[in-house]
Amino acid sequence: MTFDFRADAERVAARALAEDGPRDLTAEVTVAPAARGRGRLEFRGAGVLAGRVYAEAVARACGCAIVWEAAEGEWISGPRAIGAVEGPLGPLLRAERPLLNLLQRASGIATATRAMVQAVAGTGARVLHTRKTAPGLRGLDVAGVLAGGGCLHRLDLAHAVMVKDNHWRALAAQGKSLRAALDEARARGATALQVEVESEEQVETACRAGATRLLIDNQSPETLGRWAALARRLAPGIEIEATGGITLENAHAYAAAGADFLSVGALTHSVRAADIALEVTA
Repeated sequence: MTFDFRADAERVAARALAEDGPRDLTAEVTVAPAARGRGRLEFRGAGVLAGRVYAEAVARACGCAIVWEAAEGEWISGPRAIGAVEGPLGPLLRAERPLLNLLQRASGIATATRAMVQAVAGTGARVLHTRKTAPGLRGLDVAGVLAGGGCLHRLDLAHAVMVKDNHWRALAAQGKSLRAALDEARARGATALQVEVESEEQVETACRAGATRLLIDNQSPETLGRWAALARRLAPGIEIEATGGITLENAHAYAAAGADFLSVGALTHSVRAADIALEVTA
């Protein structure tokens, strides 16, 4: 599926600005109505810039514009200016906090993703986001992963089947087979049939049921390697995704063991915001 990041940015910007209320009382009593302003966006540490379209939407909603000096996905090696915001001074000050919040979060995600991508460089494995995103900010979080060199995973529940542990339990409780569930999904137009497996028996069942990808969850690289080899014998061409407990320290081992994909929830659920500031200069 495709995702309209620009439309999502407009939605997020409107919500972010609404959170600050209908007026900026401080700006009203400190800034002349006709005053114009310019602010310098500064990336104060090293990291990957992300979230430009979201920052632009906030600025635009406040009658301001950003002139960028760094590209989406660009590595910023040290303190430097990444752009300038221009417009009426009062609205510019109103835009400051939500604009920075979005840039800082997306850039933090992008920076963490870049490190994970570099950890598996040369293996062919790709790094994926998960749905462990901040409510209402999935588009922003995914934009950060993409800027860091990661790839799209499942964005919602409507376009791909992903049978996880609780779905296995639901099937068992109803006496319904995995094959029947996946056949029904195909009949409804699904082409991505992903199944999380936690045992060798589940690997065999999923392969014989027609899964297109196995999510090997919370297993060691050695176990993943054995299960991946078994799966590829039973279902040539099946994709293997490592999930659960993936870190910078073990990512390469999972990739080398045979994972085509590594899905990492920590990229978005444990974000360390990038240090970005806006300094008004005029």
